[in-house]
Amino acid sequence: MTGSGTLVQRIAVRLEQGPAHTLDLAREILRLEGHPGAAASAVYALLGNDSRFQVDAAGHWTLRGPRPGPSLSETRFAVVDVETTGGRARGEDRITEIAVVEVRGGRVVDEYQSLVNPGRSIPPMVTRITGITGPMVVDAPYFEHIAPEVQRRLRGRVFVAHNAGFDYGFVRAELHAALGEAHLGAPLCTVRMARGLLPRLRRRNLDELTRYFGVRIHDRHRAYGDALATARVLIRMIDQAEREGLHDIAALRKAIRRRSRRRSRTSPQKDLFEEES
Repeated sequence: MTGSGTLVQRIAVRLEQGPAHTLDLAREILRLEGHPGAAASAVYALLGNDSRFQVDAAGHWTLRGPRPGPSLSETRFAVVDVETTGGRARGEDRITEIAVVEVRGGRVVDEYQSLVNPGRSIPPMVTRITGITGPMVVDAPYFEHIAPEVQRRLRGRVFVAHNAGFDYGFVRAELHAALGEAHLGAPLCTVRMARGLLPRLRRRNLDELTRYFGVRIHDRHRAYGDALATARVLIRMIDQAEREGLHDIAALRKAIRRRSRRRSRTSPQKDLFEEES
């Protein structure tokens, strides 16, 4: 069955040739030949919330912006979580564990996880949170040994993490140190996604989001457990985005930025909980 994102792309290709009436789009793209009212409703449901498409009073649609990219269901997401010795990605702190969970087509399609020898001691406070001890990582690979595999799993995918700045900063720093370069696209943060797509949800830490979506976290504060839970939250938020007419990554990012700016103007007091892991 053709996904809604693919249908949107096909409509955009059609509209690049010029305006088209609602019923023509229903017939040519959606293959709907039945009741005109139902056919028109299907087109409005697909395009009505998408700011890249505009319809006039006579029912003629035009394309206002660039052609939509691959649908969210076709996009490859690499959901990442790291555990570290501390919070200074550009300082002396290092990764102690990493997990990468790939999401595509609304499901988890691949997984990777590894403990990492940080080359330094792990503070007791970090061990209390993560359970990762020095003896656990003494025989683990250094990041430079796994860097090519990590890079391979991130290349060509959208980097996703909860509080993405933290994980992104550490992974980029480690890849640069190991390989001299880091092929990473702009990160997508599930905290910011939740802020844009779930405005009534006051707290947006991972525990709250998993409770909201009914997702269980196995092995909290370990890289694989948190990455897998974040991946399952991402899948549900992608479903929400598509229901709102956000069919590709560019439209999703634009909506998140717009809604974040709007929320900042109406509620300047930052939610103290939304940046928690």
